[in-house]
Amino acid sequence: MKATVKVENLKVFAFHGCMKEEEVIGGDYVVNATAVCRELKDSFEDKIESAVDYVVLAKIIKREMAIRSKLLETVAKRITSSCINEIDFLDEITISVSKISPPINADVERVTVSLTEKRKAQ
Repeated sequence: MKATVKVENLKVFAFHGCMKEEEVIGGDYVVNATAVCRELKDSFEDKIESAVDYVVLAKIIKREMAIRSKLLETVAKRITSSCINEIDFLDEITISVSKISPPINADVERVTVSLTEKRKAQ
């Protein structure tokens, strides 16, 4: 049996982007995570040690968002890889990173990059 754990609309202030101004001024981001995990019997016995903890997911996301990158793809990849490496019960993770009010010459609310990573068979 598999379960899905979601962290939805995690708001983060960060300094990602290709423009020099973005490195100085920063901007608002929203991150969404959908984690597909192996559900172990113990998690139905109310033991957090046997489940994907959404607190840990949020902590990883915030930590990786704090590392400046030019591309949202780089940020999303760093988050997915960290989640796969650090959370044992995780089989697959999808991360969407949205930049709110990006500095482009268009009337756009946000731009989003989504990335899915699966645990390699062992």
